[in-house]
Amino acid sequence: MIIVTGATGKLGRRTVERLLERVPADRVGVSVRDPRKAQDLADRGVRVRQGDFDDPASLVHAFEGAEQLLLVSLDRAGEECVTGHRTAIDAAVKAGVGRILYTSQMGADHDSRFQPCRDHARTEDLLRATGLPWTALRNGFYAASALQFLESARRTGDIALPADGPVAWTGHDDLAEATAAILTEEGRFEGPTPPLTGAATLDFGAAAEIASRATGRPFTRTVVSDDAFREQALTHGAPAPIADLLLSIFAAARNGEFAAVDSTLAELIGREPATFGTLLERAWAE
Repeated sequence: MIIVTGATGKLGRRTVERLLERVPADRVGVSVRDPRKAQDLADRGVRVRQGDFDDPASLVHAFEGAEQLLLVSLDRAGEECVTGHRTAIDAAVKAGVGRILYTSQMGADHDSRFQPCRDHARTEDLLRATGLPWTALRNGFYAASALQFLESARRTGDIALPADGPVAWTGHDDLAEATAAILTEEGRFEGPTPPLTGAATLDFGAAAEIASRATGRPFTRTVVSDDAFREQALTHGAPAPIADLLLSIFAAARNGEFAAVDSTLAELIGREPATFGTLLERAWAE
């Protein structure tokens, strides 16, 4: 059985849907905090069990019988994130899971300027220490994050953000499809995968040009200072740790941490991944 955590989230839900195109529903299970949100999956024959990263016993039960476990990284940062991952990994060992796959990130490194990448590196260390077969899916930076940064520019026409660098923005749908492919061809990767990225990198200057072509409206790119961006985020109600986390994305991008491009994602899904322009057009058409 393949068990997926976070199956009501953006990546987890998409991955389950792609899995159900490849294997019978009774071979798929999900571990979710609130089983009511996964009732439609249960109705289709998926095993739904409650699993809470703050309740180790619930995870052991949710992971029971897993030949493979897809551990979708938590939407937390720092010690709280790593502690949650450690709890899940320990539960997987206790439940006798055969292989753990973990949604890591391109740029995962102990010295990254971006806290989540440091958290991913520490989590990969935990996986390595289990002695179990494991795979770290080095996912490209989610394009959804770039689209969030562009949301105000969608109204104003001005992309006012800190100085950045090239990023291989990558879509959730393509990553979910690749994850399902890896899960259904057990053992394809041992340890970290190559970067699972789109075919090109771009900075927000290039994003302005793409937005202009997609909408027929002019978009400008204004570079604001890191301090001004942080103050603006605080003014709009972001807690200081979140403001710092957002700012660190730009620092890491300037350092080239998200600039790798690799063909592995395209090979896994059998086509070129969606371009950023395509993803922007889809999102802005909604």
